[in-house]
Amino acid sequence: MYRKTFDGMNCSIARALDEVGEWWSLLIVRECTLGTTRFDDFQRRLGIARNVLTARLNSLVAHGVLEKVLAEGSERRNEYRLTEKGEALYPALMALMQWGDQWCGHKAPLQLVEHATGQPVEPVALRAGKRKLGLHDVRLEPGPGATPKTADIIASRNRAILGLE
Repeated sequence: MYRKTFDGMNCSIARALDEVGEWWSLLIVRECTLGTTRFDDFQRRLGIARNVLTARLNSLVAHGVLEKVLAEGSERRNEYRLTEKGEALYPALMALMQWGDQWCGHKAPLQLVEHATGQPVEPVALRAGKRKLGLHDVRLEPGPGATPKTADIIASRNRAILGLE
């Protein structure tokens, strides 16, 4: 059905990118988080070709990121809505946005604030308690889906990054 780009890779990032890593796919998901639901609105807001938009929407629906529903009050017009799986991408999108604001040389076009308090939202980060963790603070361990090759990669990474033997 869909080409798998991670053949031979036991990698969660590769699997995730296979489903949502194409440039337009993440922008469509972003548009959904901004309230866009209709094909024509996606096309207008993104400036995307109709055939590309159709392919991306179909892929996101097939992967369970979006669902296609009949628009309220219409018997023929469809809308696209984020599924629970799609909504779970929100922190990843916000982390990517915050990374772009910090590292891509432009001023932030929007700010995140908590609706209930009006307080700025802290940058998305790995945490242990209240401490922010970085690359050198996290040890990787084989998970339940690890293969022997994955375990070797993890051990090599921990030696290289953390100096572990």
